[in-house]
Amino acid sequence: MTVQLALLGEVTAYLDGCPVELGPARQRCVLAALAVDAGRVVPADRLMERVWGADTPRRGRATLHSHISRLRQALPAAADVEIVLRSGGYVLLIDHPDQAVDLLRFRDLRARARAADEDTHAVKLLTEAVTLWRGEPLTGLSGQWVEAERDRLRQEQLVAEQDLVDARLRVGDGEELVAELSARAARYPLDERVAGQHLLALHRAGRSADALEEYRRLRDRLVEELGTEPGAQLRELHRRILAADPTLFARPDGNVTAPLVVPRQLPAAPAHFTGRETDLTALTASLDLAGPDRTVVISAIGGAGGIGKTWLALAWAHRHADRFPDGQLFTDLRGFSPNEQPVAPDAALFGFLSALGVDANRIPQDLDAKAALYRSLMAGRRMVVVLDNAATADHVVPLLPGGPACVVLVTSRTRLASLIDRHSARHLQLDVLDRAEARALLAARLGTDRVEAEPAAVDELVELCGGYPLALSITARNAATRPAIALAEVAAELRELGLEMLDHDTDPAASLPAVLSWSLRRLTEEQRTLFGLLGVAPGPDTTPPAVAALTGLSQARARKVLSALEEASLIGRRPGGRYAMHDLVRAYAATTADEVPGDVREAALVRVMDFHLHTAHLADRLLDPHRPLLEPGPPAPGVQPYPLPDCEVAGDWLRAEHATLLATQRAAAALGRHDVVWHLATALDIFHVRRGHLHDAHAMWRVALNSAAHLPDPATRSRAHRCLAYWCVRLGLHEEAGAHLEHALALAVQHRDPAEQAHTHRALGSARGQRGDFRQALNHARHALDLYRSLDLPVWEADVLSSVGWYSARLGDFDTAREHCRAAITLQRRHHDTGGEAASVDTLGHIAHHTGDHQLALDHYYEALAVRRSLGQAYQLADNLESLGHPHVALGQHDQARAVWREALKLYREQGRDAAARVQRQLDELDEISR
Repeated sequence: MTVQLALLGEVTAYLDGCPVELGPARQRCVLAALAVDAGRVVPADRLMERVWGADTPRRGRATLHSHISRLRQALPAAADVEIVLRSGGYVLLIDHPDQAVDLLRFRDLRARARAADEDTHAVKLLTEAVTLWRGEPLTGLSGQWVEAERDRLRQEQLVAEQDLVDARLRVGDGEELVAELSARAARYPLDERVAGQHLLALHRAGRSADALEEYRRLRDRLVEELGTEPGAQLRELHRRILAADPTLFARPDGNVTAPLVVPRQLPAAPAHFTGRETDLTALTASLDLAGPDRTVVISAIGGAGGIGKTWLALAWAHRHADRFPDGQLFTDLRGFSPNEQPVAPDAALFGFLSALGVDANRIPQDLDAKAALYRSLMAGRRMVVVLDNAATADHVVPLLPGGPACVVLVTSRTRLASLIDRHSARHLQLDVLDRAEARALLAARLGTDRVEAEPAAVDELVELCGGYPLALSITARNAATRPAIALAEVAAELRELGLEMLDHDTDPAASLPAVLSWSLRRLTEEQRTLFGLLGVAPGPDTTPPAVAALTGLSQARARKVLSALEEASLIGRRPGGRYAMHDLVRAYAATTADEVPGDVREAALVRVMDFHLHTAHLADRLLDPHRPLLEPGPPAPGVQPYPLPDCEVAGDWLRAEHATLLATQRAAAALGRHDVVWHLATALDIFHVRRGHLHDAHAMWRVALNSAAHLPDPATRSRAHRCLAYWCVRLGLHEEAGAHLEHALALAVQHRDPAEQAHTHRALGSARGQRGDFRQALNHARHALDLYRSLDLPVWEADVLSSVGWYSARLGDFDTAREHCRAAITLQRRHHDTGGEAASVDTLGHIAHHTGDHQLALDHYYEALAVRRSLGQAYQLADNLESLGHPHVALGQHDQARAVWREALKLYREQGRDAAARVQRQLDELDEISR
């Protein structure tokens, strides 16, 4: 059995020549929507849009599936036609679709006719194609998609009929065509192609006078309605008829139209284009996905100035020039030009029409008339159109061809939202080059030998340019024009001078700051202010709540302004609702911050610092509610900390904002806000302990110690010395730690501060314990314990009880150790100090292991491990894992020991701790035992 599907008339199916009952119109519409893409997957959402449009029923997918089930029953698989569910859509599988579906057969015949070597063969093919039409396409169906598809199909029918007439004229027909062309000329009174065919047919029929009169009437209509003369081709035909040119009869293949103009307007392909393979593939995929004879393919390439949009468009267009034998059009719309106004669509259309062979005096004056003529000339032609540097979507829309065989590449610094929404443009946002692509660009510009001779310098240049194509190109030009200068020297200059090295006084197009400045021309004052403030705000990225604090705007308004900067490709949206600038764009933004009044700029920085400080303080309270923490002063007016409902959200916020908080402390120090500097170091301490950020914490407390000297409370200086010492110990800087602790204790004694004395003795115990002097550590811990008891600080008392237990265990006094740990756990449970309890339980695990009860040791260690995982205590977790491996080994459980030690090794390495070498040795020894 064979099946045939008819779309070029009433939608129906024929099985072995007999009509098949397809059910109601919606069901036939489903078949039509699949048949136009036979052999290709049609996504379910697109299928529903075609069938129902905006009136898709609430259970659209279920209804669609029901229709498809009925179609499957009407078209059994034995008929070599099948509707299959694939990849979120449906595909109509049918043997030889270009034979079985009349629309696809029609298109196949047209394509073969275009490729035919002989006009007689082309006539035969086109005649067969035209006779496939049985009236109005998609008869019996309605809806938005159907109407649009019907209009497109009518246009295809008209072009095919005109192609057939041209082919018949080429083989010598004339009189036979007069009646048909007279009717067609009446339907299309301003179509010069139809008019030319009609004139030649009349002339060949011996009716030259009628042909000349027809020309006169057409000319009058063009002048009256469009204000233009007939085109050059029609005027030339008129002249030849007047002159009784014998070649109009003598050449059976004579064409009434002049040779097709094939414009080649693309500028030269970029000489040193490298990388971007993913982006090039995405552009090609857009074309391939659309398929032949579908609709015009529009790709909107977005990105910041100097990111390489034009290079990408030109590189792709040149690579695929063979796909567009009818030519290429290119225009720079100058949407972001330094001194010039954007090119008006009217002027761009005039250039395109001229390139397509239209005489200047034939080009209409009205924009809509120009656009209509342009679309008419582009119909049926396979061309690529590059619209470079568009300012807005309105800048582009009049320049879009209507022909389905065209591809349009639009580049812009804005996202051209309505072009995406209304014209189905596929958006491609360009980012910077990756490291390999950036190195390849430098190698292409400077030569492989020079790049390979200084790999470290090249790496630094790539890093300093951040993969930004224009910055890399400027750097390459600076190096290429000074071949005697080492690349290391070029890198040193770039590192020292930054944007100054990427500027050019006399050639704005060769200056990164100048190119970026062109994007600011279309910003409002509010948007320009935020752009400048983002250049000086602390941190590598930001969020709408932080921007609201920075600007004093509401969060809703802050999001609007951020969206405008994102639309202008000056900032990028990152996962988690974060916004970031490229480092070079940020450096340029910082230069524009000078335009913001100094008091406004400083007030903005104060607000955003207070936002981060007070949110960090709130997070710290959630992470460790028992730790005594001085309250920072009230925030600037209007600033509210970010709401953190629980410990988990607090930890997530601190992880996301960590780099920004470090930068905030540095910015506060530069502004002389010493209280912010000190409080930020304090607020991040517990987070740093749990996450093992040793070096960051050490650096923060160094800055905080300097700021403490400017604060009135002497406790801040004592605490700064003590906290800095804690991190010195963790980094193995024991002498430095001892000096700071002696300072801390002296200040605490001098100012009669027993609580600070207790904290310092506790820290001295930890420092001595880290160096293996457990006797001295125990003495300091007992001294701290007495002080905490006298001050009635039970949480701290529990903490030091746990420390006494640990030091006693290390000295071999396991009974004392066990007693103190259990006492600590009682207090810790009473006060809900789960982190402290984990430390005490861990020590009980150590005691059990060293007293030979290895199973009990595992129980304690795993209990502590679960708590530390839940609290995110990465630093303590690594120690816990290492300890856990030893009782596993003692019990002969080598696989379990290997697993926990490997996890400990990974954490130690991430934290940069010397313990990694010890664990690696333990793993090696375990492997030896297992052999």
